Amino acid sequence: MNITVFPKKLSGQVTVPPSKSVAHRMVIAAALSNGVSEITNLYPSVDILATMDCMRALGAKIDFDGDKAVIEGIKDIPESAVLDCCESGSTLRFLIPVACALGVDTQFIGRGRLPQRPITPYLDEFPKHGVSFEYNNTMPFYTNGKLTGGKFYVDGGISSQFITGLLFALPLLEEDSEIILTSHLESKPYVDITLGTLREHGCQVEETENGYFVKGGQRYMPFSGRVEGDYSQAAFFKVANSLGSDIDIAGLSEKSFQGDKKIVEICEKIVYNKNGGLRPFDLDCSDIPDLVPVLTVLGSFCEGKSYIRNAARLRIKECDRLSAISRCLNAIGGKVTELEDGLEIEGVGSLNGGEVDSFNDHRIAMSMAVAATRCTSPLKINGAECVSKSYPDFFEVYESIGGEISREP
Repeated sequence: MNITVFPKKLSGQVTVPPSKSVAHRMVIAAALSNGVSEITNLYPSVDILATMDCMRALGAKIDFDGDKAVIEGIKDIPESAVLDCCESGSTLRFLIPVACALGVDTQFIGRGRLPQRPITPYLDEFPKHGVSFEYNNTMPFYTNGKLTGGKFYVDGGISSQFITGLLFALPLLEEDSEIILTSHLESKPYVDITLGTLREHGCQVEETENGYFVKGGQRYMPFSGRVEGDYSQAAFFKVANSLGSDIDIAGLSEKSFQGDKKIVEICEKIVYNKNGGLRPFDLDCSDIPDLVPVLTVLGSFCEGKSYIRNAARLRIKECDRLSAISRCLNAIGGKVTELEDGLEIEGVGSLNGGEVDSFNDHRIAMSMAVAATRCTSPLKINGAECVSKSYPDFFEVYESIGGEISREP
């Protein structure tokens, strides 16, 4: 689907969708629990549906209706399974250790950029712990064997998703285990969300000087709860407000562990007068990588040069997000320069309309819709259907607060 977004400021109230990061974790923990859990305020994004389908394939019973899932934990573990992770890196990286801990011989399949996203920490460590891979740098690939405990040495700089995957799996093992980080852990707030979910389900993890200690033989207990609102999705509306819109954003928890909550502080700090003047920024984005595309849009309207740093991991997301957002903004009058691990953004005050591609990346498409509020002419976004990955009705919500959109099949 291609859409054309017309330049208009937005006004009204939105309730942000549930956090995808939190929902993944709640679904997995519930499926591993000894009993029935109920999760409310679930949103049927493609990624969350993929995680549900994978947990069903591993033996969980999941009844999903409306925004509520009733999940009966795994009782009968299959000997083998096929896990279709679609394009979800979280689903893939969280469930490789889980499937191996359960002793399920598994075929992992996926599409889009997922086959190119690295799983190196598992390839390096799991053969030392009873698991073999049939892997040729693409998908499908296969795991065989049952994971055993012990020490797992993991590079913390590739993705926190590997730490989360291990944290879900290690309580299921007979042996005690230790995750030893060989480098600084980036995106630690995501691991904090995982630790909170584990505590809710009765699993204990001890943080050590250089990683985590997990006692074996633990049992997940059922837990019922509500998925909190997603700060990474709220960021699009927060930035739109900084650019002159007037949106009341509901559904967020001030007590959230989400690292993307930092968007509130960022937007408050850069607006420096009542007329909407915006200070430039220089941000270490190692803990907030999902905010980078929309922050790049924001930087295009700041007075001076802004910098995104420590964001090299964005080159292996749904697309190379540093390249994609640079190309999109430069195509409509922006001045964005790619750095080795980030971006230099020169404020230009306004952007032209024109035509850009989403690069099949939901965050690029939504960021460009925010940019369109300050374009001087309409902006066409090709491949806009990619928002279904995380926020399927984003454009309907956008229209409900005054946005004007025309659609092509």
